[in-house]
Amino acid sequence: MPSPSSSAQQALEALGVRLREIRIDAGLTGRDLGRLTGWHSSKVSKIEYAKQTPTPDDIRAWCRHCGMPDQAADLIASLRAAEGMFVEWRRLESTGLRLAQEAVVPLWERTKRFRIYNPRLIPGPVQTREYIRALMLGLMDRRGIPDDLDAAVQVRMDKQRVVREGDHRFAIVLEEAVLRFPIGGQATMVGQLGHLLACTALPSVSLGIIPLGVDRSTMWPVEGFWMFDEEQVSAELTSGHLTVTQPCEIAVYGDAFVRLAKLAVYGSAARTLITSAVNALDE
Repeated sequence: MPSPSSSAQQALEALGVRLREIRIDAGLTGRDLGRLTGWHSSKVSKIEYAKQTPTPDDIRAWCRHCGMPDQAADLIASLRAAEGMFVEWRRLESTGLRLAQEAVVPLWERTKRFRIYNPRLIPGPVQTREYIRALMLGLMDRRGIPDDLDAAVQVRMDKQRVVREGDHRFAIVLEEAVLRFPIGGQATMVGQLGHLLACTALPSVSLGIIPLGVDRSTMWPVEGFWMFDEEQVSAELTSGHLTVTQPCEIAVYGDAFVRLAKLAVYGSAARTLITSAVNALDE
C-alpha cells in the first residue's frame, strides 16, 4: 500500500516544481531569490524540492519578488490542499466530532460507488445508534475530544440515508474478527450484529466477510479504507486521517480491494458467520 504521506508529498513536489518554474521565468537564481527575500539560499532549494514546506507568507514573497504576485492565491490553495491530505485527529476534532461528521456529507451524497474495507470495526453506513454512541464515547475519552456526543451521533445516523435513498451502492468487506470485537457491551453488540444481518438483504449493500481461517498468503490485512468512486480514498490511521487523490494510488487501493473481496464469503455463508458471532455472545 502507499505510504501514509505519499499523496501529500507528491502534491508538495508539484508545488515546488511550479515555484521553481516561476523563479526561472523571472530570470533569478536560487541565490538571487534568497537575497531578495532575506532567506538562506538553501531554503529556496529545499522548498523547490519539497524538503521544506513553505508558509503562505513564503509563497507570497516568492511570487512578489518574481514579479508574479497574481499567482500566489492559487499556489496557496495548492499548499492548503496538500496539507489537508493528512490531518491529525487533534486538529480535525478540536471542536468535537460533529463538524468532522458533517464535513463528509457532500462527498457521501455525490458518491455512487462506495468500497469499504475494515479490519477492526463495522463501518458507519451499517452501524446502529448504540454502536455509534459507544465508539464515539471511546474516542472522546481516548483523545480528549470536546463533548458533542448527541449531535455527532445524530449526524452519523442522518448520513445513513444514502444507504436507502438514491443511486448509491456499497461494497463492504470485513475481517471476521470485526464481528468478535465487543463494542459497547453485549446488548449493543447483539443489536449491531442483528442490524448487520438485516443489511445483507438491502439491494444497495454487498457484504463480504473474510473468514478467520482463510489463507492470507496472497493478501494480508491492511489498514481500513474507503473508496469514493474513483475520486478519492480515505483511511483512518492511528495519528490522523489520510486522503488519497493521486490516480496511481487510488488504483493501488482498488487492486487491494479486489484481492480482499475475493477472499470474502457472501450471502448465506456471511450470514452464518454473523449468526455464529451472535451465538458466541450469548454463551
